[in-house]
Amino acid sequence: MAHYFTDNRNLEENRKEHSFRFSGHYYTFVTDNGVFAKTGVDPGTEILLKACADQILPGRTLDLGCGYGVVSVVLGSLVPRAKMSAVDINPRAVELCELNCVQNHVTCNAFVSDGFAEVNGMFRQIITNPPIRAGKKVIYKMFEDAFAHLETGGAFYAVIRRKQGAESALKKLTEVFGNCDVIERDKGYWVLKCTKLTG
Repeated sequence: MAHYFTDNRNLEENRKEHSFRFSGHYYTFVTDNGVFAKTGVDPGTEILLKACADQILPGRTLDLGCGYGVVSVVLGSLVPRAKMSAVDINPRAVELCELNCVQNHVTCNAFVSDGFAEVNGMFRQIITNPPIRAGKKVIYKMFEDAFAHLETGGAFYAVIRRKQGAESALKKLTEVFGNCDVIERDKGYWVLKCTKLTG
């Protein structure tokens, strides 16, 4: 079975457009079969955006596991100097992310990457709604690689449902970063923030 966190270009296309309002802005997103939350922006991503939108600083910003680009579009429009990049293992998702950035007038460098495999350079902030069903081994490697790709003083943000492992993710991130705060709790979701204190 193909999942949204795999290369599933063989699936039949069924593109649809959905609208989304956030912080006084109106966005439209094209979705398709084989991508996460194809019927509209999921609650976890919306809670993640609400928690971190006013914390994002100018500088290189990575949307890790970008899906069809909700985080890239919204944060890229709210903080144009954030210099958005977006990666996903799913080529269909990356194609939609590029399309959605263009139609919402956001500049973003989107490309296919299995986690950080094709990612170069350092970032001011890395943001993710991780693919929990890929398993802890995959998710925890993303956490470790995020630390390695953050500038000193940079921040990592992740949203995870409590019943899908938020508490264990908090412990793992604390091990990796030496710190981790829950900056938002809403509808069973936790938004976690870690800061890279040393190089």
